[in-house]
Amino acid sequence: MKLNPYLNFDGTCEEAMKRYAEVLGGEIVAMMHFDEMPGERDFPPEMAKKVAHARLRIGQSVLMASDAQGPYAPMQGASITLNITEPDKAEAVYNALLEGGTSLMPLDETFWAHKFGMLVDRFGTRWMVNCEKPGDWS
Repeated sequence: MKLNPYLNFDGTCEEAMKRYAEVLGGEIVAMMHFDEMPGERDFPPEMAKKVAHARLRIGQSVLMASDAQGPYAPMQGASITLNITEPDKAEAVYNALLEGGTSLMPLDETFWAHKFGMLVDRFGTRWMVNCEKPGDWS
């Protein structure tokens, strides 16, 4: 079994996924807009060029996303956690995701991590960047 997060955006899915591919070193393997979908097309005209489904491969992980149809609510009650083995890379990723966003917890050393921090990026996605120390909490 695999667990893959699926994010929803308020019209910024394509921009967000391209940014995540750049920052996280991933590859966008699917990006379909609503007007490219096969079969029945029952969506509002303003959704035509919005993303119906995107898939970003990052190593062995997959992050999927789309632009929300109907009422949109920002992500709450969950975060995407990035476990990064090198402290310098954790810092670079944290700072890149933070551009235009908000820090919830600055990246710093904790009892379990060489570096740990939390943020909300400019697209409204909540992230936790974690560079663990060896121990029982991993």
